[in-house]
Amino acid sequence: MASKAFPSCRLVFFLVFSAVVLRPGLGLYTVSSAYGDTITMPCGHDIPQNLMFGKWKYEKPDGSPVFIAFRSSAKKSVHYDDVPEYKDRLSLSENYTLSISNARISDEKRFVCMLVAEDNLFEAPTVVKVFKQPSKPEIISKTPFLETEQLKQLGECISKDSYPYGNLTWYRNGRMLQHLEGEVNISFNKQMDPVTQLYTMTSSLEYKATKADVQMPFTCSVTYYGPSGQNTVYSEQAVFDIYYPTEQVTIQVLPPKNAIKEGDNITLKCLGNGNPPPEEFLFYLPGQPEGIRSSSTYTLTDVRRNATGDYKCSLIDKKSMIASTAITVHYLDLSLNPSGDVTKQIGDALPVSCTISASRNATVVWMKDNVRLRSSPTFPSLRYQDAGNYVCETALQEVEGLKKRESLTLVVEGKPQIKMTKKTDPSGLSKTITCHVEGFPKPAIQWTITGSGSVINQAKESPYVNGRYSSKIIISPEENVTLTCTAENQLEKTVNSLNVSAISIPEHDETDEISDENREKVNDQAKLIVGIVVGLLLAALVAGIVYWLYMKKSKTASKHVNKDLGNLEENKKLEENNHKTEA
Repeated sequence: MASKAFPSCRLVFFLVFSAVVLRPGLGLYTVSSAYGDTITMPCGHDIPQNLMFGKWKYEKPDGSPVFIAFRSSAKKSVHYDDVPEYKDRLSLSENYTLSISNARISDEKRFVCMLVAEDNLFEAPTVVKVFKQPSKPEIISKTPFLETEQLKQLGECISKDSYPYGNLTWYRNGRMLQHLEGEVNISFNKQMDPVTQLYTMTSSLEYKATKADVQMPFTCSVTYYGPSGQNTVYSEQAVFDIYYPTEQVTIQVLPPKNAIKEGDNITLKCLGNGNPPPEEFLFYLPGQPEGIRSSSTYTLTDVRRNATGDYKCSLIDKKSMIASTAITVHYLDLSLNPSGDVTKQIGDALPVSCTISASRNATVVWMKDNVRLRSSPTFPSLRYQDAGNYVCETALQEVEGLKKRESLTLVVEGKPQIKMTKKTDPSGLSKTITCHVEGFPKPAIQWTITGSGSVINQAKESPYVNGRYSSKIIISPEENVTLTCTAENQLEKTVNSLNVSAISIPEHDETDEISDENREKVNDQAKLIVGIVVGLLLAALVAGIVYWLYMKKSKTASKHVNKDLGNLEENKKLEENNHKTEA
């Protein structure tokens, strides 16, 4: 029994030895796995019917084998070899599929499945490839700014924990950057962690910027290989501040105004189109060749008309780069002569002038007692109705808030003037006596009866308008009587008397004084009549001229008729007579 078993054991030993030493390969099979996943490796060979057991091994770099798992076909038992790096990570199924959990970079080896039958040995090698996706690339060590015409390091693109290592690429506004001498320099570096065997890739970019790079996004990407093939991951965009020199200077007036007037404050603001913009400038005022060094703004307060002119600003280090603007300080002067409170006498002449001096054509408006006048007031002979408060107002329509006004308060004084009238009532039972008074200040009126000196208090007064008013009394005298009207103001006292007959005696009535309103109507009617008369005279003159021309033409025609019908002597006589007549 022992002798029969010995040959069998010897056969198995021979087969195993042959498998270890000779390692006949039946083809390569590759399994790709992601880092950290489970590697699954089928045996790669059909299971023979007389299988005794199966084993898995891997090969070291020097080619020596390391057995890691064993499974008996008869006993259905599994044994894992004491290999530290695969402790608790292996699993061998009944169909001899080997699984390795938590894939590592060190698992990237050549594994071999060995199936040992009673009369043969089969080997199926499998190559394991492990891939690790790198981290999302990131642009680090970014420069605060780039300068035109200067090659400067923009930043570094970094991507970590990759296997195998990937490639880094730079982009400007989505377009790939490539090395260009003096303008684009790209360097690449990779480092492997000795523990994890993962790679960290870095790429630095040196770039010469232009103004076209303002607000342009820069990105980088990492291209790597995984179990499913090639993939690319992009970084976040980075936008860089681009510094470039000032090429143009502009000047502004703040706050923006359509027009500047005397008393305003002016702020001049100078701007350069460089980045960063200049912080200081030279400001040139009208008539001053030397510039005033200031920040980007310069303020003039309470400007006057002499501030009108050209204002300029320039760079401090490049005075030829200059900008200018014209400023007009608008002004408006008004002089009213006379002005204030003026007191004149009735009938006096009062010349009034409102003189305007302005930077532009100004409008002038006259007001009297808050009512607009159609024209400037003139006073060749003052009347009481000329008194009032006059205002001359002027403004520049284009300049907001530029207005001037002066006022004249005119007082027209006069001594009391009296006119008395009488009128008999149509019934004949009473008479109305009226005392018309003019004067300013308003005169006080008193009625008395001459002789007796009695004062009449039952008078009816009209409103005081334009220095005039009247006082009326109604009486029915039984006998002739003389009435006295006394008018008195601060200037003088005036007395006038009127004889009134008894009510039984008829007498001629005196008409009342014409009021100003009626007087104006009468004047208008007189003007109309004059116009009609002038028109008639012109029409008569035209008719006379036409008639004269007609008669002259008739005489000339008569001469021609006589020459045709009469004899020569008669015609001569006619001509002589005609000459005499014309003479």
